[in-house]
Amino acid sequence: MREHGLAGRKSLLRKELLAARARLTEAERKSAGIALRTTLLDLPEIGMAGTVAAYVSVGTEPQTAGLVFALWKRGSYVLLPVLRDDYDLDWASYEGPESLASGPHGLLEPTEPRRGVAAIASADFVIVPALAVGKDGHRLGRGGGCYDRALARVGPMVPTVALVYDNELLDEVPAAPHDQPVRGVAQPARGITRLG
Repeated sequence: MREHGLAGRKSLLRKELLAARARLTEAERKSAGIALRTTLLDLPEIGMAGTVAAYVSVGTEPQTAGLVFALWKRGSYVLLPVLRDDYDLDWASYEGPESLASGPHGLLEPTEPRRGVAAIASADFVIVPALAVGKDGHRLGRGGGCYDRALARVGPMVPTVALVYDNELLDEVPAAPHDQPVRGVAQPARGITRLG
């Protein structure tokens, strides 16, 4: 019964957050993406990272296309996710905007050869999506669990940062034992907040 209650709380919070995001204008999402790009590119940890795992935003997420492109242009090896049929994440390299193709659920995915689900373990910095993050680092995703599986493969000293809007760092989010926390959150106006 508790698990059903947890699923219900997650579902309700997802609906509230998605409704709030739907009210954002395209200009607000673009502005958030620019602010997040600037914040992340200024991080020493990103500057020293040889390999960065990131993602291409979809829908109402803060825009990441500029961030991914900037990381690649300055010489980082950028890994992007490829959603598998079992909702786990495979990874492939980003080789510029022309290396992306339409995937399932409106995703843009890299067309380069896949490197396997364990490829994320080679990343020196990991950027993930979230609908919200609690102050303990637990993130609320879309419900498929793909990033929880991916984050479980990341070493304990590797920075993992979720990108959210300014009102999406919450006191807490509903979390199950298998939910993987992130070590930081990036917000457009507030910058980086270290968690955990």
